[in-house]
Amino acid sequence: MDQEAINSEATKSSVEARTPRLAFVRADEVPWTEVIAQLHGERRVSVHEKFLEWTAQRMVVLGRYDPHVVIERHGHASDHLVYVLEGDLLVGERHCPAGTLIVLEVGASFGPLVAGDNGALLFEVWMGDPRPVPADKEAYYALLKQKGITRLPNPKFQKPPTAPRQPDDGKDLYS
Repeated sequence: MDQEAINSEATKSSVEARTPRLAFVRADEVPWTEVIAQLHGERRVSVHEKFLEWTAQRMVVLGRYDPHVVIERHGHASDHLVYVLEGDLLVGERHCPAGTLIVLEVGASFGPLVAGDNGALLFEVWMGDPRPVPADKEAYYALLKQKGITRLPNPKFQKPPTAPRQPDDGKDLYS
């Protein structure tokens, strides 16, 4: 048997060994998890996420951005889709009202992200590693200072059991 035939048989065997998964997730059964926090004066402002799916292959969340929360300019270690369900978001200079799809390919950056007066509800999908790749920390810190915002340490949270573990888990690195 030649190498091509061996590779074909190996691929066929690995596909047959794994039955594709069909899963249903009810968002109302998944808790909100605070992942980013800031102080705007005396008011705590946060990003909360519902981890609907988190595996090595993908991450799917509902994201709730409190009014005026500011997220640094960044990219991700995989392709990322953001759909604005409710409210609005300013992405850099671009206004993104409900109904806007943002496509961020790996290697691209966007932001800063600033939630509107009513906040924003987002449906987000990452096709691989969802970790952010900060683009300009100094500009982010200057923007927070200009707006009178205090960045709080990232809240500690428990990843779902299906989420891959990373060496920087639990470290205060992002936004």
